[in-house]
Amino acid sequence: MILETAERCFIGLGSNLNNPKQQVERALAALSALPHSHLVAQSSLYRSDPVGPPGQPDYINAVAELETHLLPEQLLDHLQAIEQSHHRVREIHWGPRTLDLDIILFGERHISTDRLSVPHPFATQRNFVLWPLAEVDPALFFPDGRSINDLLVACPLGTLEKISV
Repeated sequence: MILETAERCFIGLGSNLNNPKQQVERALAALSALPHSHLVAQSSLYRSDPVGPPGQPDYINAVAELETHLLPEQLLDHLQAIEQSHHRVREIHWGPRTLDLDIILFGERHISTDRLSVPHPFATQRNFVLWPLAEVDPALFFPDGRSINDLLVACPLGTLEKISV
């Protein structure tokens, strides 16, 4: 089953292992090939400090905007398949990874299942999500009515660094 009308969604990408820049670039290419979906836009790549256990390498992050006819959990299945194709291993919560793909927003939907929480529960607190998201859509509003600009004020750039356009 697919959605009759395409939903606008945003995907967060991150990697800090095995050539992270290349991992994110390859993942963006994979997103552009998703069935029943269209890659609308992508942010620049950003270097960010790791969140989670100490001693990890820095991350490379980006955000992609998709229009998709996939149902949310179908999209999640495809994202996890892309992660697996990049040899993603889930050993340590918030630990190092070859690739992490998260659904940040899926239209105006609020989703809370065992597998999926949308909007992403930490998106509004993470500069490596908000700044690339604002680059892709500077007029974006979250489903709760907060604008991306208001969220940026509360989540400064800090050490986040744009590394490519």
